[in-house]
Amino acid sequence: MVFATFKKIKVASTFKLYTESCETISKVIIRKYSTSFYISSLLFSKHIRTAIFNIYGFVRLADEIVDTFHEHNKLDLLNSFEADTYKAIQEGISLNPILHSFQQTVNHYKINHEYIQVFLKSMRFDINKNEYSSADEIDEYIYGSAEVVGLMCLQVFCKTPEEFELLKPPAIKLGAAFQKVNFLRDIHNDMENLQRTYFPNLLHAEFTESVKNEIIEDIQADFTDAHKGITQLPREAKLAVYTAFLYYQQLLKKLKQTPAAQIAHTRIRVSDTTKLILVVRAFFACFFRIM
Repeated sequence: MVFATFKKIKVASTFKLYTESCETISKVIIRKYSTSFYISSLLFSKHIRTAIFNIYGFVRLADEIVDTFHEHNKLDLLNSFEADTYKAIQEGISLNPILHSFQQTVNHYKINHEYIQVFLKSMRFDINKNEYSSADEIDEYIYGSAEVVGLMCLQVFCKTPEEFELLKPPAIKLGAAFQKVNFLRDIHNDMENLQRTYFPNLLHAEFTESVKNEIIEDIQADFTDAHKGITQLPREAKLAVYTAFLYYQQLLKKLKQTPAAQIAHTRIRVSDTTKLILVVRAFFACFFRIM
């Protein structure tokens, strides 16, 4: 009896070690691929930080399949990844460290499986679809590729369904704003290297100052709507999200100041010094509630 109990404790301890190792790998993936996101994520309270890393590790891996694995059959890889994702969630384990850590978060926080399905659908668009000819088409893509990721994170942040529903609309706007800024700063790589056009107003027009300003006005409107929700976020998440908000606003400001011709050939960045200043600014804004 004592031996059996000890064996169960040992097995549980070993499984915990495996899970923690997988979560560390998700954290490393984010640190390697996105220094800015990694730094802002460290500002989440410790008890939700790992869950955010787990979600973004999953998102990053799917994104790599469709964006960089050019020498392989991307559709086969994505199909296998999707099947393995659902299997991991159902069985509560995976030998893929990223999927194992992700399923831990999905099952613990009861992440809506529809969000996962819609996200993977948008990833599939990146394999089969090169241009978006209408606002409805690009809205569908942005919802799946970015907005539902924000909603997964929001489910981690919120303690009640009522809080989630209150914050859901601004969270959607924030995800849209982030994604559109990424589209704008990566316009050269998307159009020249990946042969993708995410802005419908670029299908039959050149990327001029007028087109750039039209895009920026749309993004600014999303940021305005998103800000209302950030001020109401739980304390555990507010500092990290507000820091990311300020970072993307700074990116948008630089894009606005940069000629369209330069954006079309250069990826705009924010200096490390500016990033540090934004972290300090976010800290004081949250601490003194002057957001």
